[in-house]
Amino acid sequence: MKISRLFALLAVLLATPAIAQLKPPLVLAAASLQGSLDAVADAWARTGHPKPVISYAASSVLARQVAAGAPADLFASADEPWMDDLQKRGLLAAGSRVDFVGNDLVLIAPIASRTRFSWQPGFATKLAAGPLAMADPESVPAGKYGKAALEKLGAWGTIAPKVVRAENVRAALALVERGAAPFGIVYGTDARASKAVRVAAVFPATSHVPITYPVARLKGSTNAEGEEFRKFLLSRAAKAIFVSYGFQVK
Repeated sequence: MKISRLFALLAVLLATPAIAQLKPPLVLAAASLQGSLDAVADAWARTGHPKPVISYAASSVLARQVAAGAPADLFASADEPWMDDLQKRGLLAAGSRVDFVGNDLVLIAPIASRTRFSWQPGFATKLAAGPLAMADPESVPAGKYGKAALEKLGAWGTIAPKVVRAENVRAALALVERGAAPFGIVYGTDARASKAVRVAAVFPATSHVPITYPVARLKGSTNAEGEEFRKFLLSRAAKAIFVSYGFQVK
């Protein structure tokens, strides 16, 4: 065996154990990030890192899991309040919290629906015919944004009795996709990800606070790969992927 080939083989053998010892980071992420964050995780894995293990659910559910001691490295929330709660509890690694993407709030209808819609006077009557699918407005970020927007537009009291409360925004999307509800409130990126719905209207930006997604490393994390992946989420490569899925980047 030539000396050069011998050195090359030794280099591979020496490097392999180090790579094998890397532990994939565990990420708890808002349901609306599914798809985009999977693509970012794939891109990160192609750079030689172990692919992150990502658990998707409503931000409220995930935040409560963290507060209860669930082991994880990163938490990506669909709103600031749930991240604020964990920060007040001292559960975030100091200096790791950062806003990384933003979103829009939209009203959707089944793709085959011919119903026209606008925010003109009387729109509440049309939505109140129900049911209106949305994430739980008392706890899930997408639902809270939706409730706030309808309150700002003076329509929540009329529409609330016909709201079907879903466990997260993707579940609300599924109700409209199946035709179980003629309208639903989701993020713009959710509507974009589905071929079974169309955007009936975009909520005025002034009807709700900006939709911002913060990410942070959890204080109990000891996996260095968690911090490396958090940094990657802020990279130019990751931002390009998020933009391709319809998010605004910070």
